[in-house]
Amino acid sequence: MSSPSKPASPGREGGAIAGDDKPRLTEEEKKQNHIASEQKRRQAIREGFDRLTELVPGLEGQGRSEGVVLKRTVEFMREKLQERRDLVASVENEGGQVDDSMRR
Repeated sequence: MSSPSKPASPGREGGAIAGDDKPRLTEEEKKQNHIASEQKRRQAIREGFDRLTELVPGLEGQGRSEGVVLKRTVEFMREKLQERRDLVASVENEGGQVDDSMRR
């Protein structure tokens, strides 16, 4: 069972907002939360770049320059899109039909 909450004065340092059982964060807690959030965001970006280096040929084992990874990824995707366009044209030249969703 929950106990009734005690309203705290809204202006009091460390007090709770009326109807909210959580105390306000101190400036140091806010700073630490911000730092942790930023570290988590940066880690997610690093993991994304690591994944790209695994997927894009020619990037394995190289030192990771994010600019190089992005440039090579764009080149790789353009090559793959052109390959698909060529395959669609080849199928159609042979009299086959290709679903419109495969043309993009």
